[in-house]
Amino acid sequence: MQNPFKVFKKHLSWILREIFLEPFTIRRFSIFFIKYFKIGSYEARLSYGAVDRPHYGYCIKQAVKLATSLGYDRISVLEFGVAGGRGILYLEYHAKEIEKIYNIKIDIYGFDTGYGLPEPKGYRDLPYIWKKGFFEMNHYRLNQRIKRTQLILGEISETISSFVKEYNPAPIGAMFYDMDYYSSTSSSLKIFNNDEKYFLPRIFSYFDDTIGDEASLYNEFTGERLAINEFNMNKTDIKIAKPYYFHHKSFTQKWYCQIWLIHLFNHKDYNKYISFDNKQMNLRE
Repeated sequence: MQNPFKVFKKHLSWILREIFLEPFTIRRFSIFFIKYFKIGSYEARLSYGAVDRPHYGYCIKQAVKLATSLGYDRISVLEFGVAGGRGILYLEYHAKEIEKIYNIKIDIYGFDTGYGLPEPKGYRDLPYIWKKGFFEMNHYRLNQRIKRTQLILGEISETISSFVKEYNPAPIGAMFYDMDYYSSTSSSLKIFNNDEKYFLPRIFSYFDDTIGDEASLYNEFTGERLAINEFNMNKTDIKIAKPYYFHHKSFTQKWYCQIWLIHLFNHKDYNKYISFDNKQMNLRE
């Protein structure tokens, strides 16, 4: 058993930084305790960001809210880049909790090579931070733990073209991209070559590798950001755009910057009214 004093000393610098240097110290520690002790309902904890992978829960919940307002009773959620599978297990957790709140079913699909990253295809795949074989999957172990996910293994350029025909998925409402490479992300976006019936009119999405740090140096000309930009240039009726409502929040979380919305402007339900019954504000006496 570790000496508690040594453990405390080891983390002392982190504790001092969190207390004296980081903004919103009280909020950060409150969220930690709410998350650790699971205080309150799942929906409340999700709204605080006091859950594991809150961006997963956020995108699924928003997709479900949109789907139910449009009369759908089932949606699909996709993750591109399963790797070890921790993300898929969190997706299953959030889907299970959200199904308890809304009268809807959520299907989960996970795409991966099964053997880790392939060989980078030039500078756009950022070979200075990614290597062939990174994020290899333990397929046997993951299969023992997943409960509702269908894993789709193989090169994404091949599996994405047959996905709709083979699985006939419910309309896709949330998508999570963690494929690291420009080439893989670009191939995965070809899913939108399929009929609109396989999608909600607006899809809540998370692109993991769009912020980065001083080593990755993500930009508009490489990686996931390049794949997004090229998609937007080549598509006239579907666009991947940033939401702006996060900007007014008093407390910022990193994942806010990694949320993107995919708009299918020609979708039959895109213009269907889903807002309040009446927004008229009466004059006060």
